[in-house]
Amino acid sequence: MAKLLLKNATVLLEDGSVKESNILIDNDTIESIGNIDENCQCDKILDCTNKLAIPGFVNTHTHAAMTLLRSYADDMQLMDWLENKIWPVEAKMKSDDIYWGSMLAIAEMIKTGTTTFADMYSEMDRVGDAVTETGIRGVLSRGMIGVAPNGQQALQENIELYKNYHNAADGRITVMFGPHAPYTCPPDFLRQVAGEAQKVGAEIHIHLSETIGEVENCMKQYNMSPIALMEETGIFDCGVLAAHSVHVSEKDIAIMKKYNVRVAHNPGSNMKLASGIAPIPAMLKAGLCVGLGTDGTSSNNNLDMLEEVNLVTLLHKVNTLDPLVVPALTGVKMATEYGAKTVGLGNIVGKIAIGYKADITLFNMNHIQWCPKHDIVSLLAYSAKSSHVDTVVVNGKILLEHGRLTTIDEERVLYEASNRAMNLVK
Repeated sequence: MAKLLLKNATVLLEDGSVKESNILIDNDTIESIGNIDENCQCDKILDCTNKLAIPGFVNTHTHAAMTLLRSYADDMQLMDWLENKIWPVEAKMKSDDIYWGSMLAIAEMIKTGTTTFADMYSEMDRVGDAVTETGIRGVLSRGMIGVAPNGQQALQENIELYKNYHNAADGRITVMFGPHAPYTCPPDFLRQVAGEAQKVGAEIHIHLSETIGEVENCMKQYNMSPIALMEETGIFDCGVLAAHSVHVSEKDIAIMKKYNVRVAHNPGSNMKLASGIAPIPAMLKAGLCVGLGTDGTSSNNNLDMLEEVNLVTLLHKVNTLDPLVVPALTGVKMATEYGAKTVGLGNIVGKIAIGYKADITLFNMNHIQWCPKHDIVSLLAYSAKSSHVDTVVVNGKILLEHGRLTTIDEERVLYEASNRAMNLVK
């Protein structure tokens, strides 16, 4: 059993307070926080003086392999972007493209402090391979478009993904079912997905109410909102991670609360695609669990969770004209503790607490933006940069040490990803 000691760290605790302390990690779990027995035999000791230790960021919604399409199709309407640029290129992607695009994404996420990500795409076994090799934690779902010719095949692939990868990689992989959205998955297909998910005990990751057009079309076609439609199809009986949820009514929020639907809020992507501003203050007031996500890098265009923390704390202030509505600590928790709950892992990650998995990000506070230190949490949300991430630990293993990736050949990833991206858009 390997023991890792993070010595003299500035630790963000689960109650939001910050204190100087030590963190002792036994194998994959946080064993103790505080004074450490001088006779404790540690395999590795990291001096964390003037480093802030926080729970690793949880990216609650992305499409990792879309790193290959970063900057390929910008400043477009959502459906024009999808139908005329993104989907045609995605149809050309091969298994190895998905793998290297995911490796590029994972490298970026680790270097910016993310320890868990929820992903929806195709060829998810290759994403599972990338997660296994790199040491990050992944919540994976096979994206399914019910109206596509391969809709049934995609469903079978999601079933196989669950059988082969759920709880794999030392428990670091969780598998969900990934019907894309109500506008690409008819009700009968969604009922089938819900039934198959319930058979194995899997939860659902789905895009819901992302644009006003989606909601209007759903009302015309089914005389109900996408949220109400999901209740009717049985999707909400499975446990749901709902991406976006921008255009939801009070009635929708009540339904979501009834079924404990968790929301992946993507402020950066929603702003860039002009999808709108999700009513996050109303959701939080209603007691919904809301985490943060980046979405894919073709609509963001990065996987920087600290940027999302900054955006969520600022966007809703200006939208409500209330400077108190999403304070710094709430924004940080949405990227950590609440994010972990959003992806269904709140009982094992998202906190620096005894018995939790050792998923920890260390920020180097020896930077101008951290001076003076009146309020550490405020500095993290409003001042810090993701480039200040120094060390990342997942499941007790160091994946980034003093800015250097330990499980990824960064040069190889950049070479492979760049070449494959250029070949796809020739």
